[in-house]
Amino acid sequence: MAIDFPVSGSVKPGFEAVRDAFAANFRRDADAEQGAALAVYIRGECVVDVWGGAADAAGTKPWARDTLVNVWSASKGVVAIAVAMLVDRGLISYDDPVSKYWPEFAQGGKAAITIGQILSHQSGVNGWVEPVTFDDLADWERATALLAAQTPFWPPGTAASYHALTHGFLAGEVIRRVTGQDVGGFVRDAIAGPLGAEFHIGLPLVLDWRAAEIVPAPVDAMPGGPGPHPLAAKAVGNPRPDPGAPNMRAWRAAQIPAANGQSSAHGLGRIYAAIANAGTLDGVRIISPAGIEGLREVRFDGTDLLLGPRRWAAGVSYNVVPNFGPLAATFGHSGWGGAFGCANVEHGIAIGYAMNRMTNSLVGSPRGQSIAAAVFDAAGAPA
Repeated sequence: MAIDFPVSGSVKPGFEAVRDAFAANFRRDADAEQGAALAVYIRGECVVDVWGGAADAAGTKPWARDTLVNVWSASKGVVAIAVAMLVDRGLISYDDPVSKYWPEFAQGGKAAITIGQILSHQSGVNGWVEPVTFDDLADWERATALLAAQTPFWPPGTAASYHALTHGFLAGEVIRRVTGQDVGGFVRDAIAGPLGAEFHIGLPLVLDWRAAEIVPAPVDAMPGGPGPHPLAAKAVGNPRPDPGAPNMRAWRAAQIPAANGQSSAHGLGRIYAAIANAGTLDGVRIISPAGIEGLREVRFDGTDLLLGPRRWAAGVSYNVVPNFGPLAATFGHSGWGGAFGCANVEHGIAIGYAMNRMTNSLVGSPRGQSIAAAVFDAAGAPA
């Protein structure tokens, strides 16, 4: 149905074309936006902060600046930043075995798997051996204990295949063992809170009313498409991802760090604005420039068995397809259906984009791509 709520917000002069690209997504003949928001920062300054459409499937609830929405795998990028902060503090190293901090993980021949390998999808633990249900995902101890007990699906370091759900449990358990905080608590206290960025892993009940309703794509857009590589299929068949799960309170309340971050676009934008601005935003530093270099160091450059051509850094992806604008050096993470956050360090550009109508794309979307292209063009970044 047509969405009548107008685009609201503010745009710095010179960036009107970005607002126009955002607004045009609501007028697409097919795959039109339902509700969405966009935040763009240039060297720490917010130059675009807009939102529009509806936060519900019926089109009756206007999207607000502080509307939260499930951003799916865009959550992975924030978890990767959390790990990078621990590396930056000297508490861990990407080359450390996971088992150094999580001894139980050494079972099944996994003693040598490094933190860098789990972040770059090379660990061989891209899914569970035992059958897993949503109740298992919502039970942190059970989900991580099953991963600790099993053997890898391939020799670690010999291939990369997207760890669709396990990524957050593996990285999150390292965070928990090192800091004593669950991943949601660490992200809240070390990233979101200091930056004034709304991003939640484990949404408090008091904020549930602000969560937008996800509208699944009209065609089944199962990750990996029909017949993914047998090893890649381990990540998306047990359990099979449910695009409607974020509309359940139980999903929002759980900590499933690879997939259930609840964020505003402004929240994602502020987190990546700090990364694009040498680790600092509005006088608050979350990470050093050296820590950012570690985050974006390429750890795999080749064919991911699920996603295809991919340049994985330490939990963030480089721009191998133009999801994040025209520059290959831009990095971040997108989510199933279209949401994304990204940063370009050289030009100081950061983007946070969140929406509730999923597209048929697993990685990126035509809507997001049009916005990112407009951002870099308005910023004068060369193609």
